[in-house]
Amino acid sequence: MADIRFQPFELNPGIPPEGESRFDNVARKYNVGREQAIADRERQRDLAAQVGFDMVTTDESRFYNTFDAHRLLHWARIEGRQEELKRALLAAYHTNMQNPGDHDVLVAAAESVGLEGAAARDVRTSGRYADEVRDAKEKWQQAGISGVPAVVVDDRYLITGARPPEAFERAIRKAVSEIA
Repeated sequence: MADIRFQPFELNPGIPPEGESRFDNVARKYNVGREQAIADRERQRDLAAQVGFDMVTTDESRFYNTFDAHRLLHWARIEGRQEELKRALLAAYHTNMQNPGDHDVLVAAAESVGLEGAAARDVRTSGRYADEVRDAKEKWQQAGISGVPAVVVDDRYLITGARPPEAFERAIRKAVSEIA
C-alpha cells in the first residue's frame, strides 16, 4: 500500500495577499514571453485532463501565497485527512479559481472534507505548525527539490515537472522491483 504525503513547497513565498498574474509571474521568473507561458500552461492543463482534473486558466488567473494552506495540510495529515484536503485545495485553486491563501477558502475546504471548521480557523489564526512547515520546506529544498510538481518515490526516485501518468508508473515499478 502506498503512503502518500504532501510536503510543503512555495513557488512564490513573497507574493502579496492579492496574488500576482500567473502569466506575468511565469514570464518574469523563467524569462519567457507571455505566449510561451500560456502554451506551457495549456500543456499542463492537457496533462491534468488526462487524469480527470479540470484546470481552469484565464487572463485573470493568479498565483497566491500558500503558506497557510501548507500549515492546514500539515494539520490535516495529523487528522488523517491530508489527501482529501489537498484535493479540495487543488480544486478550489485550479478549478474554481479561488485564492488558496484566503482564510475563508481554507476553512471551507477543510470543512468540505470533514475537518472541524473551528479547529481549522484556530490553526490558521494561531500560527500553529509554521515551524514544522518551514523545516519541511528546507529539508526538501536541501534534497534538491526546486519546483513543483515533484514526486519522490521510495525516498530514491525524483520525478519533477508535469509528467504523464506513465512516468510515475515507471518509477513506482522500478522501486517495487528493487524491493522484491
